[in-house]
Amino acid sequence: MLTTFNLGIIVLFMGKLLSGRFPLLRRYNIPEPVSSGLLVCLITLLLYLITGIEISFDLHARDVLLIYFFAGIGLNSDLRSLLSGGIPLIILLCATIGFMFLQNITGVGVATLFNLNGAVGVLGGTTSLIGGHGTAIAWTPLYIERYGITNASEIGIACATFGLVLASLMGGPIANILIKRHKLEPKTCIQPDVGLTHADEHTKVDMYSILSAWLILNLCLTLGAAIRESLSSAGLDLPLFVCCLFGGIILTNTIPRLFPKLKWPTGTPALALMSDVALGMFLAMSLMSLQLWTLSDLAGPIVAILGVQFILAFCFALFVVFRLMGRDYEAAVICSGFGGISLGSTPTAMANMTAVSKRYGVAHKAFIIVPLVCGFFVDIANALIIQAFLNWFA
Repeated sequence: MLTTFNLGIIVLFMGKLLSGRFPLLRRYNIPEPVSSGLLVCLITLLLYLITGIEISFDLHARDVLLIYFFAGIGLNSDLRSLLSGGIPLIILLCATIGFMFLQNITGVGVATLFNLNGAVGVLGGTTSLIGGHGTAIAWTPLYIERYGITNASEIGIACATFGLVLASLMGGPIANILIKRHKLEPKTCIQPDVGLTHADEHTKVDMYSILSAWLILNLCLTLGAAIRESLSSAGLDLPLFVCCLFGGIILTNTIPRLFPKLKWPTGTPALALMSDVALGMFLAMSLMSLQLWTLSDLAGPIVAILGVQFILAFCFALFVVFRLMGRDYEAAVICSGFGGISLGSTPTAMANMTAVSKRYGVAHKAFIIVPLVCGFFVDIANALIIQAFLNWFA
């Protein structure tokens, strides 16, 4: 675990170096851990092809970094901002659910062209793309037992893996196109939710501001674990990172009001920097650990399905989501996050938005709406949609 963690740090440094050497990466807002993480997984693939050596990583530390990141997002979530974002949240949720139906229809259509069971299209749709690795693995037994797709696990993991890569590369260019075409600018120039802007990368952060933010983050994690335990005992299972997000929202909307003289980390460079490190490390460790050699036997249908899904997601974000979300700078950042939702995962969506906001400016509402949609509501809707589609092939 320590070796993996240290390699993650090195990969982040590599990403910084690559972005500095290749302006194209920065111009299209490709997250730094994405460019270097993909380079490392390609190196491990080359090593496997030459020597047959398989490299795997212990990713326990990575999962801890994810909940730190979302606790930080919660701490930056003032209730008044959440209430003001209520209608956009509902709009984005409805748009995402509509897209989920399109994604499964597309998957079924492409699978049919290859004379495959239509259920394979659902597996290559929201099961593995919007659902990610966890959802794909969880539904694998049903695909095997009911539909006889014996390699369902491999197909699901392959689609989720390549979807993660495509999602990481999609969000930045979408936002860049929209911002340049419509000459968009942020309404305010306050401290970003995650990281520092490129112009302020040398902002001073002292030891005590870091310690204060760290302590409050740990309180969010403690409260989040308690929330998850309470919900689980009531029969409702939510991911731990969503519960820690709620924990941060609860604390940041109560403690500062009860103790107004207390220095709270909301909106501080220390908290933004810690969130940036946690997300960067999570994404770097996720991508560098991809074992691409496990996917070679499924190349044809997977490439076709993912190619069409990529075009669908890109066009949907560009022409539908942007208009529905208000055609402003916040909408452009949300579209970059939608690229992560549609083919990847919640952390990928957040990484896409972080890369954009670090270059152009803060988009606070986007950082509240997107994780709530893709980290909470979409998981519930996806389970119902998958089951509805699979019932057609029963």
